[in-house]
Amino acid sequence: MVKADGLAAGKGVILAATVEEAIAAVESILCDGAFGSAGARVVIEEFLTGEEASFLAFTDGERIVPLASSQDHKAAYDGDTGPNTGGMGAYSPAPVVTQDIHDKIIEQVLKPTIAGMAAEGRAYSSILYAGVMVKDGELKVLEFNARFGDPETQPLLARLKSDLVPVLLACARGDLSGIELEWHDKAAVCVVMAAGGYPGDYTKGQVIEGLDAAADIEDVVVFHAGTSLQNDKIVTAGGRVLGVTGLGGTVAEAIDRAYQGVKAIHWQDVHYRNDIGRKALNR
Repeated sequence: MVKADGLAAGKGVILAATVEEAIAAVESILCDGAFGSAGARVVIEEFLTGEEASFLAFTDGERIVPLASSQDHKAAYDGDTGPNTGGMGAYSPAPVVTQDIHDKIIEQVLKPTIAGMAAEGRAYSSILYAGVMVKDGELKVLEFNARFGDPETQPLLARLKSDLVPVLLACARGDLSGIELEWHDKAAVCVVMAAGGYPGDYTKGQVIEGLDAAADIEDVVVFHAGTSLQNDKIVTAGGRVLGVTGLGGTVAEAIDRAYQGVKAIHWQDVHYRNDIGRKALNR
């Protein structure tokens, strides 16, 4: 794994299958400036195989209130092919996070991390995001983020039955005692609709059609990301433009609902994956 040692909007990672590909990746980042100033230095890490999952939890520096499990789809194209992106879709719950894996993440990852920050005099009270790789019932940490995940948060919040505001206030006050989260007994799937060319160069200012039609579909929520208003029309203004999220009794139903919303929306050169959530079905 060759990574830009800076913020690159989730795109600063190149998966190298050979030494030659790794050398080319380093040259692309350091010599050709593929990720700009974010690539002034590179990090080279072990290539981990397995299935990735996202695990988010609230903490007040001591207590942990986990969110439901979710799984992101990082690669740009179907079948997890193509360059890495900030995320082309996500779903919740994620079957790869069994109860055993859930408990291991809490005990082996989150608790030691939160205790370690407190021991260093940097007690952390907020949302903590751990990206983990799961293989053969064991896990390794890929990354931490001190924020919500995108696009994992869209299906998570669609499933959240509890009011989010009291939880955020409890984090801000540093006391999560008595806080529990309730979840709708439904699955949720978010499909990211991106600008053509993303995560490379792409065109802005394309007029987006069909937003009202998508909004009229039951159990579909359209989250805006890279959009803006120009001359009373909503246009594309970023790489990942919309997060179309569907709810269903099962992951399969949520997939169908999300893609109903996707099919109602269009702009020139729109791009999205057609297999978001399929890993859950394969299980």
